[in-house]
Amino acid sequence: MTDALTHTDARRREAGAFLRSRRERLTPAEVGLPEGFRRRTPGLRREEVALLAGVGATWYTWLEQGRDVRPSAEVLAALADALRMDTAERRHLHVLHDRPAQERRPTGPETVEEPLMRLLGSLDRQPAYILGRRWDVLAWNRAAVAVFGDYEEREGDARNIIHMVFADDAHRALLVDWDILAPAALAMFRADSARYAGDPEFERLIAHLNRVSPDFRRWWPRQEVLRPVSGHKSIRHPEAGLMAFEYTSFALADQSDRKLIVYTPLEESGALDALDALLALT
Repeated sequence: MTDALTHTDARRREAGAFLRSRRERLTPAEVGLPEGFRRRTPGLRREEVALLAGVGATWYTWLEQGRDVRPSAEVLAALADALRMDTAERRHLHVLHDRPAQERRPTGPETVEEPLMRLLGSLDRQPAYILGRRWDVLAWNRAAVAVFGDYEEREGDARNIIHMVFADDAHRALLVDWDILAPAALAMFRADSARYAGDPEFERLIAHLNRVSPDFRRWWPRQEVLRPVSGHKSIRHPEAGLMAFEYTSFALADQSDRKLIVYTPLEESGALDALDALLALT
């Protein structure tokens, strides 16, 4: 048996054991089924899970036994619903079966937890902020204010990064390599917005930028996509002069589509001394 087959078999066995554990922790009452006769084993019966998920009882039994059956992403989602799985459990089930998870996209207001706020505050010599799913700036630190301006003074779309890049002349003037950074930012924004196609707030922002920015209007139809990357950014600050940074994007692991952006001053460019001087002023 090849290593690939051994690995696949192991994942099937693990997936079967995981399904069984989720089945055994539930009671019929929790899923709206009658208790029925005395049960010899804890939890739901396999036939009950199959009924709830809309699959065959024998097929589901094979799945728990780790046999060579290959459920689709849709069937796995139905099983996850039947077994009342949370987001982490759904992802785990799909990973074990090598299927893309059909994750529910985040909705509603976005907030920033206290541990993240403390993390931002601890980065006293690195400008940093947290972006929401639509690239709205949700939280920031003092160093970010010193370099990019006070986000507190911005409201609505004006506190959105892609809006700032394409529709804010003052912010555009800060970016030395705007002609390179702007199309790259737009391609990353398009990739991030794919999950939210049709979302009213995304559509409204895109429509607004199409109206007010000729560059956005010219580049958006090109359908360019790019995953978040690290890189360098040069800032032409009105008080501190030229400042060079290395920036990195960190996706938060809670599936909220929020990300932490950190700018590290490049000492050889004098950016660290310039940042210290700005911080002393503020």
